Amino acid sequence: MTRIALTGNIASGKSAVSKILEENGYKILDTDEVSHKLLTVKNKELYNAFKDYDVFENGEFSRAKLGKLVFYDEKMRKKLEGVLHPQIIKEIENFDGVVAIPLLFEAKMEYLFDKIIMVYTNDEIRLKRLMKRNNFTEQEAKARMNSQMPQDEKVYLSDYVINNSGTFEDLKIAVETIFKQV
Repeated sequence: MTRIALTGNIASGKSAVSKILEENGYKILDTDEVSHKLLTVKNKELYNAFKDYDVFENGEFSRAKLGKLVFYDEKMRKKLEGVLHPQIIKEIENFDGVVAIPLLFEAKMEYLFDKIIMVYTNDEIRLKRLMKRNNFTEQEAKARMNSQMPQDEKVYLSDYVINNSGTFEDLKIAVETIFKQV
């Protein structure tokens, strides 16, 4: 079984890389999608951890409210990760393929993978993408960006780096080149 981590900070282009890989026949597990599925009041451990906070809307977790809580309070973010990360690890352990995992290094999950590929994008580009994509203010976007380990540190911990500061065509070429080596 070969498991490859595809990581990168928020708005770096992991989704675009995942799409390119899927088009080329690779199986992808997106840990953001896994965490969204786990974000339900049916997840009793998660519900019990946050039942006393204003993070619900219409009887379910509100991602927007939870995001405002955890991206401005490290203690709350750690609390959320303490519940979700073990559940996400179980999903990863049962998967053979490429795992898109933004918080790979922050969660100290490198041991789960044979190879690590980092998607790197200039911080200015990431900020603009995040503000446009999520309709965030600059402050909201920076809070999310600053909640992650700096990209430059992740580059040194990765086996391969895909620079996504250019065009989509440049990205496709870089992805194909690296996956021929992997």
